Amino acid sequence: MEERTLLSLMVFSSLVVIAETIAQKHAIEIYSLHVDSKVTSRFAHTVITSKIVNRANESREATFEVELPKTAFITNFSMSIDGKVYPGIIKEKASAQKEYDTAVSHGQSAGLIKITGRKLEQFHVSVSIAAASKVTFELMYEELLKRQLGKFELLMKVQPKQLVKHFQIDVHIFEPQGIRFLETDSTFMTNELTQALTKVQNETKAHILFKPSVDQQKINPEHDETLLNGDFVVRYDVKRGATAGDLQIVNGYFVHYFAPREMPVFPKNVIFVIDRSGSMAGRKIEQTKAALSKVLQDLRPEDHFSFITFNSKVAKWKSSLLQATAENVANAAGFVQTLSASGGTDINRALLTAVSELDEAENLPDRSVSMIILLTDGQPTSGERNVEVIQENIQKAVNGKYALFCLGFGFDVSFKFLEKMALSNGGIARRIYENADAPLQLQGFYQEVATPILMKIEMQYPENAIEGLTKNNFKLFFEGSEIVVSGKISNELDILPVEIKAQSHGSDLTLKEEANVEEKEKVFHNQSYIFGNFIERLWAYLTIQQLLEKSISAQEEDQKTLEAQALALSLRYSFVTPLTSMVVTKPAGQQQTELANKPTETGKWGIEQRPQNLLLSLTVCCRHNEKPSIFTGRVNEYPQLLLQLPKQNERICLNTDGKAQPSVHLLSDPEQGLTVTGKLGDGINHFVQFDIDYVNPPARIHVSTDEIVLSHNNESTRLPWTESATSTVQGLTVSVEKERSVTASLSDRVTVKISFVKFPGAFLGLYFLNTDWFSDRVSGVLGQFYSKVQLESRSSQGADERLLSVSGSQHRVTRQYKKDYRLESTSDPAPCWSIAITP
Repeated sequence: MEERTLLSLMVFSSLVVIAETIAQKHAIEIYSLHVDSKVTSRFAHTVITSKIVNRANESREATFEVELPKTAFITNFSMSIDGKVYPGIIKEKASAQKEYDTAVSHGQSAGLIKITGRKLEQFHVSVSIAAASKVTFELMYEELLKRQLGKFELLMKVQPKQLVKHFQIDVHIFEPQGIRFLETDSTFMTNELTQALTKVQNETKAHILFKPSVDQQKINPEHDETLLNGDFVVRYDVKRGATAGDLQIVNGYFVHYFAPREMPVFPKNVIFVIDRSGSMAGRKIEQTKAALSKVLQDLRPEDHFSFITFNSKVAKWKSSLLQATAENVANAAGFVQTLSASGGTDINRALLTAVSELDEAENLPDRSVSMIILLTDGQPTSGERNVEVIQENIQKAVNGKYALFCLGFGFDVSFKFLEKMALSNGGIARRIYENADAPLQLQGFYQEVATPILMKIEMQYPENAIEGLTKNNFKLFFEGSEIVVSGKISNELDILPVEIKAQSHGSDLTLKEEANVEEKEKVFHNQSYIFGNFIERLWAYLTIQQLLEKSISAQEEDQKTLEAQALALSLRYSFVTPLTSMVVTKPAGQQQTELANKPTETGKWGIEQRPQNLLLSLTVCCRHNEKPSIFTGRVNEYPQLLLQLPKQNERICLNTDGKAQPSVHLLSDPEQGLTVTGKLGDGINHFVQFDIDYVNPPARIHVSTDEIVLSHNNESTRLPWTESATSTVQGLTVSVEKERSVTASLSDRVTVKISFVKFPGAFLGLYFLNTDWFSDRVSGVLGQFYSKVQLESRSSQGADERLLSVSGSQHRVTRQYKKDYRLESTSDPAPCWSIAITP
């Protein structure tokens, strides 16, 4: 009798060991699992150690998986098998990829790190261990905890899925400022498990230990099922005395924390710019309405506000901003409930209208904060469609006067576009995930920016005594957050002075503080609660984060300089960042080299990596001498076609046998007036040509690996891949991103996008945006998947097979890992449901 066991632990991280056993229980047994997290002055250093034994009489494959925060940097990983250590080595990403491509010419790795949710990314690695052998996995990562809404939070998702003999979580907290409050919470805690939780705390230190025995872990004394299944949360904040914040110093590096309290809140002048295009129809617009109704209740009486809604057209709710009186808020709530979705997406004109309304506003408080909050779910498809032109237009119009916050709803939006626009205008971008709690996500974001208490903050230090100073000028400070500045003290200083200048609601402020360097150094002499030169590593972490963020909105040459600086620090301090890779080497006889590349929210090149929640249940091992299912097939291959199933977080990879046909009819939609055909290459099993035909305007876009040709009224415009360019005829815009992609967009229509992939072998990859515009009459090899399609939620055939119903016919699909041609070529493969069809 076969039995499949899933072993996992998440500690703002989680660990999963998966194994298959035959004729005995838990052949692969995790006998010790320890998470040790030291949080020293907000900077967290976490070590996860898992010890596993193979109790079978033959080799077995075990997979180690850890979920860690997206904001964390992995610093070390090692496997120890029967006493021999196999370490991970961190290298520059491009050279590591080149070495990997040379060593693994056929590409069998799915990559070691994936995005798995809003806050987490997953590290996993598999290794075969001999009968009676043991393996110890150890992973380290570091991050700076961010204060939000007045607290720091450590979230632990605990899901062992079996009883673990030695299970232990240690959280050590050391805050020299003093711990103001500390609390724990859990969704699975029982009276029995409470006895396994201890909390020891004094003025500056705390130790939380969760160490349940095997009996305490049991749901029932008669059964070997575990209670540990849910969230375990630690929350805390620090005491704040000095008005100018707190300075801490270790080995010549300092960190300065500043979070004033009990200060008056600035009145806000806020314009909500709301996308009501067709792609927002249904659940999104309803969730937006629910969230806005709640947000309106949080406006303060002294605030001023207004709404601008947009699709192909831009509409102002009122001619000017209104004060947030009870009557105006009630009227606004009524207006919000009338919102409906249809049409295209004119982001450019909507934002310019918002800026103009703030420019022309009268009778606003002299000392107030003006901001624009944009919510959109799609690409610009009406008006100005070139995102670079839009970014330039908005930055020129805002001109530093206001803060722009951009919320991207779902994954059809270009998050890179929104992020660059927000960062260039004093704000931030945030993705809103298309889940049931989307209204809470929107409300939560608003609460973070609802209470500005300082503006134009300058943190000043002695110019000739500090090197490598991190960002020290800030546009706004919101109550409940925290400013962090770090640097290296270059000269021998006895006293480190700091001066803070800022504007509050009541007056201009100047705050001063001095730190005695020798006295501050003594604070950290107790090494049991810290890890080495933690402030130096905090400085490096913060500097890398800020360099990468700054590079997003920088010009190309400046971007290269910033990335070079970030790369040098990443290598010096052994951080796995978007610019570095960890090379993991395995024992002889197995696939010996794998890469751990850090994914990014934007994929850097403008197409986002979607959360791959499937990974938690995908990595299943193995009968004797079988490979794990995640490594079956040539996972580095690209599919011929891929699509996201409508209203489902599932990807489909299609392969067709179109060799015998001069062209493949991919999609037709008579209501959209759109037809797409494609041609496979002679020497490559991928598409090398697409023709996109429109009825209105009567136009054809011919895309090949050589060029793009736009034909209309017997006239043709040729657009080469070698340069970025845009051409428009009767509202149909064709935009070429140099050597990367071409986009065809038309108001109130589905957007067609084609990626140009150069390696291996030049080919083209087709996909669509704003797919809600497809009608029920859409057809074709690809089109049929946008109408009356359903993937079964579970299958009796196992985790790697499902039934897909398309237009009344059922197809068996299998889980495979394929590279995504929408992303940069160095991105990792991701799971999709694969199907082969005949045109």
